[in-house]
Amino acid sequence: MNSSKLASNPFTFTAYWQLMRFNKPIGTLLLLWPTLWALWLASDGLPQAKIASIFILGVVLMRAAGCVINDIADRKIDGRVKRTKQRPLVAGTVSTKSAIALFVGLCISAFALVLLTNTLTIALSFGGVALAFTYPFMKRHTHLPQIVLGAAFAWAVPMAFAAINNAIDPRSWLIYTVVVLWTVVFDTFYAMVDRDDDLKIGVKSTAILFGEGDRVITATLQLMVLLGLVMIGREFDLGFYFDLSVITCGGLFIWQQKLIKERRPELCFKAFLNNNWVGACVFIGIALDKILG
Repeated sequence: MNSSKLASNPFTFTAYWQLMRFNKPIGTLLLLWPTLWALWLASDGLPQAKIASIFILGVVLMRAAGCVINDIADRKIDGRVKRTKQRPLVAGTVSTKSAIALFVGLCISAFALVLLTNTLTIALSFGGVALAFTYPFMKRHTHLPQIVLGAAFAWAVPMAFAAINNAIDPRSWLIYTVVVLWTVVFDTFYAMVDRDDDLKIGVKSTAILFGEGDRVITATLQLMVLLGLVMIGREFDLGFYFDLSVITCGGLFIWQQKLIKERRPELCFKAFLNNNWVGACVFIGIALDKILG
């Protein structure tokens, strides 16, 4: 099937751009914000330009790699889901072999960046690759793939502390936990968009696991995220601006719950997108406290 489609759809830069989701930067932003939180907290202010550049570019590369391996894993089921049936591997505009080569190339490029740090950060990077590779296959075996995604999204947190301090601050695991919980929330909203299709084809997710309890459970997780943020503020001696950002996040969470009230796919997707502002809000609170506090 792929060979015939490729014959009528020759290589285009756009197809590979879409495969890496560079046309949809929301995932990169959601991965970037916790990385920036960690960089600023580990540095107790503005991080070194070299380290910040390594991590920002690393986020871009690894998010792209994660999207590629996800589409490789899902290439036989994406065509049965309305939202994903036009993805490059399904449409045949990129071959599976080329996608695998791209994934390897992105991982090697990200690893080359990590080599510019220290031994501890290099060692931790293998865990990040393992999580990124494992996540796409979890939806076939467990209803909790969102937890694995959260673990992958949060992995940059201990890596940032390791890169800056050549040690993992125990407090970094508090940030890690908050990021995991937050990821489960917004990726459950994302999974709610595809819930009907996923039920038909047997794909598992927290949206399916939570069922009618999705709103209550995600609201509870959001409260836990807010509590975790308060604890982060106390552990890192953050003040007024960070507290204000936490309050603002609470308001954003309330808005998200309002959006998913009727479980309409398009509004669930809006709730997912709205989490970009949550990440940005927390970062602004941290940055302002470090600059002006």
